[in-house]
Amino acid sequence: MFTMLNLVQPKELEEAYQILSEKRNNTILGGCAFLKMGKKRITTGIDLSNLKLNYIQERDGFIEIGAMTSLRDIEINPLLKDNYNGVLAQSVRDIIGVQFRNGVTVGASVYSKYGFSDLITALLSLDTEVELFKAGRMPLEEFLAQPKGKDILVRLWIRKTSCQAVYMSFRNSASDYSVLNVAVSKLNDQWRIAVGARPSKAALAVSASEMLVGEIPSSERIEAAVQKVTEELSFGTNTRGTSVYRKALCKALVRRGILEVMACKSN
Repeated sequence: MFTMLNLVQPKELEEAYQILSEKRNNTILGGCAFLKMGKKRITTGIDLSNLKLNYIQERDGFIEIGAMTSLRDIEINPLLKDNYNGVLAQSVRDIIGVQFRNGVTVGASVYSKYGFSDLITALLSLDTEVELFKAGRMPLEEFLAQPKGKDILVRLWIRKTSCQAVYMSFRNSASDYSVLNVAVSKLNDQWRIAVGARPSKAALAVSASEMLVGEIPSSERIEAAVQKVTEELSFGTNTRGTSVYRKALCKALVRRGILEVMACKSN
């Protein structure tokens, strides 16, 4: 359990960032679901609830998701269900339980760069950008590659396209964390393969994705791409599985994901 000396609820992002920057232990609060599992000492907790960042809307060719949107909102929102083959809803529906998903926020899930995150893997398979208060707007993969710093994730921007995508995971029990998760998407002849819970944070298998570009991939090209994923990404061992086990799971899930995307009616 964390300890917190002060709690503030700023009404402007500028105020929130100023307070965040004042002391090293000042912290932005999301749903606090994972924060409660640690022993962090927080000088001032910054609650963004008054900043009206809980929304999902379409704007300027993108789907915009505010940082305080809950995972439950992602799961049930009609706009997200009707786009990208519902991949975002697929990615969060097995996370613990409904009560838990009602409390966890998108901003905290993405900004914390959790290795076990199901949502980040699905977002990586789409054309996703993050908007930070200080650093501005950038592709999600660029954000994930950066070292952690002091900033505020304000919203996500997902380009609205006709891409088809699927999400898959393997869990030891229905509501446990993923042993491994995979998301695969296709837009025209361009593919994106993302793998998470390796157990490090999700990453794109760029070279493997490029091997599928062009005409409908043959079974030989699919198998070559599946093998390439396990070669270009690293896999580790923890209490949920070994690196060897994760590589085997990765091959099965990526292969299945590619075939499911190919079976979608509109690509």
